[in-house]
Amino acid sequence: MNNWKDGVNFAITVCDAEGKVLEMNDKSAATFAKRGGRELVGKSLLDCHPGESNAKLRKMLAEPFTNAYTIEKNGVKKLIYQAPWYEEGKFSGLVELSLEIPAEMPHFVRKP
Repeated sequence: MNNWKDGVNFAITVCDAEGKVLEMNDKSAATFAKRGGRELVGKSLLDCHPGESNAKLRKMLAEPFTNAYTIEKNGVKKLIYQAPWYEEGKFSGLVELSLEIPAEMPHFVRKP
């Protein structure tokens, strides 16, 4: 079960508290292939994000919070979920999940 993260069809990217990429699963490496793929491990995410997204990333590293949104690029809609991760209660970085989602997706409200 060591490589479960490489067997999923969504991108997982992990950085440390300074924004340095620690880990990428296979889907993440493929998603960012044009930017270097796995060669991004050890590099700063701050160098990969321009303008407003760079400012948001800096804020998330300084004052950890969850950031979730959808995007559409090249006709593919995605859910981006960025959240802090902690080790022994100390902020240790961010995890980003990037999942392709259908253009129209059902939404269910569950009753308690």
